[in-house]
Amino acid sequence: MITIAGAGLAGLASAYELCRRGVAVDLFDLGDAPGSNSVARFAGGMLAPWCERESAEEDVITLGASAADWWAQVTPVTRNGTLVLASPRDRVELARFARRTTGHHSVTKTEISAMEPAFMGQFEQGLFFTDEAHLDPRRALADLAAKVQDLGGTIHFATTAPDRVDLDCTGMAAKLPDLRPVRGEMAILQCPEVEITRTIRLLHPRMPLYLVPRGDGIYMIGGTMIESSSNRPPSLRSVSELLNAAYTLHPAFAEASVMELGAGLRPTFPDNLPRLIQHEGRLHLNGLYRHGFLLAPAMASKAADLLLSEVPDEHHRQRATA
Repeated sequence: MITIAGAGLAGLASAYELCRRGVAVDLFDLGDAPGSNSVARFAGGMLAPWCERESAEEDVITLGASAADWWAQVTPVTRNGTLVLASPRDRVELARFARRTTGHHSVTKTEISAMEPAFMGQFEQGLFFTDEAHLDPRRALADLAAKVQDLGGTIHFATTAPDRVDLDCTGMAAKLPDLRPVRGEMAILQCPEVEITRTIRLLHPRMPLYLVPRGDGIYMIGGTMIESSSNRPPSLRSVSELLNAAYTLHPAFAEASVMELGAGLRPTFPDNLPRLIQHEGRLHLNGLYRHGFLLAPAMASKAADLLLSEVPDEHHRQRATA
């Protein structure tokens, strides 16, 4: 039996990897439902390793390149690529983004209009990352929890973890050395007048924006990265910037309904990369930062490898089936 503290993204992904290998797993989480206590519920759900290379290390591509295939075994994944755009005055930002990334090709105004008719004639040029994808984070967390339970894992919701566990995936609650919070804010809009089918990144020197379609005229927008430990709701400034950026993408967003505003503290190490580390007698998987859904599969696999190399066979036999 392997025990895991935290049934958020990292804990569930690790449990799934262990259960797939025939291991009995118990998870403990303070939340009352999958993802209810996890910062991942505020994520964009972008599986975009080549775009993320613009501000991240090469490891993000290495670890995240197969994430879409991993998630497709768990939950619906939309593989429509990522379209990166900039207003004419920010064209230099588009050139800089192109220099810092790979896996893309340039698209013209005509091509952009054909890909996303909502932008007909609006943007002169852009970058298209063909192999990128996105998913719905909250559905993915629920589907992942269901997979773990289908494979024999047990999730104890609204339950404090025992003092001794094999793997700690509790995010900022872990209080690891060098771990710091980076605040992210988001809004969910309903705008049936606009039909956008793929992840859009709008470049801006002050606050780049991403927009992720959820279907049925619902969109998630985000982009803030604030060095802060405050878990209060989004500030008026952040909300204004997000909504103004959405309006820049398409004027119809001015009439959108704001369905939800949210903010979460993303656990982050100094190099912005996740770690598997031993601390005070526990193995920790932490520091997924803004790359949670992208990097969780590879890190969960590494966690399972490490746990199974250290735990004697009699402690991780498959739970007997009826």
